[in-house]
Amino acid sequence: KIIETTVLSIVLLTLFFGSFAFVEAGHVGVVTRFGAVNRVVYPGMVFKLPLVESVVEMNTQTQKDQVQASAASKDLQTVNSQVAVNYHLLGSQAVAVYQNIGVDYQDKVVSPLIQETFKATTSKYTAEQLITQREGVRQQAEELLTKKLKQYNVIVDNFNIVNFEFSPDFANSIEQKQVAQQNFERAKIEATTAARL
Repeated sequence: KIIETTVLSIVLLTLFFGSFAFVEAGHVGVVTRFGAVNRVVYPGMVFKLPLVESVVEMNTQTQKDQVQASAASKDLQTVNSQVAVNYHLLGSQAVAVYQNIGVDYQDKVVSPLIQETFKATTSKYTAEQLITQREGVRQQAEELLTKKLKQYNVIVDNFNIVNFEFSPDFANSIEQKQVAQQNFERAKIEATTAARL
């Protein structure tokens, strides 16, 4: 009788504690029943069928992905860059993301699309334009990435190109061109000043 009571107590406790879960703030829970998606639940205490349902948490907070990207400019210069993107999952569509992509949507979708977007945007500009029109490049890349990720229910909060790196030879030629331009401007000013005297 003691054994029967102990076994019954264990079963009842298992059923009791298995009938609820807790979803953290900044997450949504995807409830699966025998592996099939059943519903989405929001932060707090969640009641579920013990042994039948389980809850998979998906982060809806702003996350940051920093990617090393490499591409070719319009004039075929190799461009290496570090791109930082802040984004978040659209919580109301967590079921669709879980079913179609899975919890690792960052590795499967976000990172590859950042690379793809950087390459597509960079190829429209010469290397010099990438430097002189950096904000325009950033805005165009952000718009393109926003459009691409929206299809996967991921929202872009911010897109930032941390830096552009070119080959040493090209970097030197740009520097020499800037020095030559500065010297030209200085000579122009000196000539104007001399003409006034």
